[in-house]
Amino acid sequence: MNLNRIIAVRNNKTLYRDGDKCIKVFNAEYSKADVLNEALNQARIEEIGLNVPKVLDVTTIDGKWAIVTEYIEGKTLSTLIKENPDKKAEYIELLVDLQMQVHAKRAPLLNRLKDKLDAKIAKTNLFATTRYYLHTRLEEMPKNKKVCHGDFAPSNVIITPDGTAYIVDWAHATQGNASADVAHTYLHFGVIGDPEGAELYLETFCKKSGTDKKYVQDWVPIVAASLSIKGNDSEREYLMAKAQVINYQ
Repeated sequence: MNLNRIIAVRNNKTLYRDGDKCIKVFNAEYSKADVLNEALNQARIEEIGLNVPKVLDVTTIDGKWAIVTEYIEGKTLSTLIKENPDKKAEYIELLVDLQMQVHAKRAPLLNRLKDKLDAKIAKTNLFATTRYYLHTRLEEMPKNKKVCHGDFAPSNVIITPDGTAYIVDWAHATQGNASADVAHTYLHFGVIGDPEGAELYLETFCKKSGTDKKYVQDWVPIVAASLSIKGNDSEREYLMAKAQVINYQ
């Protein structure tokens, strides 16, 4: 495999292009179990009919785990929004349409979203009383078995030159309540410093899906707490503030 062409560098992984293949190489300390789980998630999503890059191989390169998938030529929705700010509402509507397509699917072998959120809340630096309340609140939230991407952001949607949309990065995929997935996307816009985009996204999703906004907002503290164990200082500060239990009006 040719690793001369880097297409993206993230905190714990580097993505390369080798012809029609994308090679995601994880750092040496990255968990083998997490790598295998990501590949398995993506393979399961392939089987339910969503447009995702096909997994071609899972291997090691110089002692580091790597996932090889199809390379998808195109631009991410986040790039398109930056290049065409006047079309932001149009692109966010497309993001919502794609997310609703994901939520319409079922993949019964995926991990449970509630289990993942519960484990992450336990690892936070929140006060014990706050963690207890969030654990309790999570347990009381309605159960579901919809496919949840877990990081459904404009940067994880690629639009090909012919207009076909592909959804990438299924590392965090689970089955559970779709509104938790929506809360995650809403928080993503806040983390990147786009509160206007966050509100536009939430309004668009709730209108198109017929979801009560308060229902999504009830998930926000739970999801924010689960996300607060990662990120830089400013991101964690934002998420910790959102994790405080609030009764939205």
